[in-house]
Amino acid sequence: MTTRRDFLKTGAAAASGIFFCGCGLLHRAHAQAPTRQKLPVSANGKRVKTIDVHAHCNFREAGALLGEEGTRIQAGTNVGAQETFIELGQRLAAMDAQAVDVEILSINPFWYNRDSDLAAQIVKIQNEKLAEFCAAHSDRFAAFASLTLQAPDLAVQELEIAVKKQGLKGAAIGSSVNGVDFSDSKFHPVWAKAEELGVPLFIHPRGIPELNKRLAGNGWLDNTIGYPFDTTLALSHLIFEGTLDRFPGLKVIAAHGGGYLPAYADRIDHGCMVQPKGCNPDIQLKKKPTEYLKQIYFDSLVFTPEALRHLVAQVGANQIMLGSDYPFPWEPQPVDHIFASTSLSDDEKADILGRTAAKLFNFEA
Repeated sequence: MTTRRDFLKTGAAAASGIFFCGCGLLHRAHAQAPTRQKLPVSANGKRVKTIDVHAHCNFREAGALLGEEGTRIQAGTNVGAQETFIELGQRLAAMDAQAVDVEILSINPFWYNRDSDLAAQIVKIQNEKLAEFCAAHSDRFAAFASLTLQAPDLAVQELEIAVKKQGLKGAAIGSSVNGVDFSDSKFHPVWAKAEELGVPLFIHPRGIPELNKRLAGNGWLDNTIGYPFDTTLALSHLIFEGTLDRFPGLKVIAAHGGGYLPAYADRIDHGCMVQPKGCNPDIQLKKKPTEYLKQIYFDSLVFTPEALRHLVAQVGANQIMLGSDYPFPWEPQPVDHIFASTSLSDDEKADILGRTAAKLFNFEA
C-alpha cells in the first residue's frame, strides 16, 4: 500500500506516470515552505482545536454490495485511495503529523446512479459505520452522513435519522445527481430539512463526464480542472436559480476553496446586466450574486498564503475552515499556509483553523 509518506519520500509520483520538470520546482517549494506546525496548535498564545472539514473515508462493507465493481470504485487508482479504509493507528499518526486535532469524515458519493433501494442499503451501512466509529473516537472524529439523493424523499428521512439518532453532523453530497443540478425543485425537501435541522451540507465535486474528452491528456485535467469547475457550476446554480434565497438558513460548505467561483467572482455580478437575455426575469435575486458567497462556507484547500488572502478578501475569514482532502496528498501540511499568511490576524487564523468549525458543528472549543 502506498502511503502519503511513501508518495512524498520515494517518488511514487513518477511510478504513477506523473513527472516533474528538472527546473528545481520541488527544491524551491521545500526551500520556501513555512515552518512546520505541530500539535498542540496555538494562535496568539491560545490553544486552538484544529478541525479538518475535508477528510475522506470508505467502508468495504458498503462497496461489497456492488460486488467487484464496488471494490474497484472504492479502491480507486489515486495515491492515497487505499488509506480511505481507516486503520486507526495510521490515521491518528497522520493527523498528528498534520497538526489536525479532529477530522470531519465524508464519503464521496458513488451510488447516485444506482437503483434507489440498493443505494439506500449502501447509505444505511455507511451511516451506521460512521456513527459507530465516531462514537468510539469522539475526541478525534465526527462525520457527515451519506444520502440517497436520487430519491429525495428518502434522503430527507436519512438526514433526520443521521442527525437526531446517529449523531452525525450534516451530510456530504456530490455536485449534482445524474446530471440534475441541486437547484432543481425536486431537491427542495432535502434543503428544507437541512435548514430545519441547522446542519451543513458539504459539497464535494464528482467531475463532469460530458467534458471527459476535452479534459483528457496530460495534467490530470479531469481532476485539476474538472473538479473545481464542477463545484463552480454547483454553487452558481444555487445562487442564480434562487435556491439560496428560498433557503436563507441553508448552510453549505464548498470543497477546494469553492472551485473557481471566488477567484473570478465579480464577473457573475455583471452577467445579467451585460446580457439580460441570458437571465430569467422571473428569478429576482435578493442580493448581488457575489454577496451570496458570504453565506457559503469554504474549505482552506487553496495551497498558498496568497490564494488564501484572495479567498478571504472575497468571502471573509469567518466563512473559511480548515481542509486537507486527506488521505489524498494534496495538502500534507494543511495548517502551514494559514500560519504563513501575513494578511491574516491571529484571530482570523484561529477561526479558520478551528473556531468557526467548532461553532458550526457545536463542538467544545
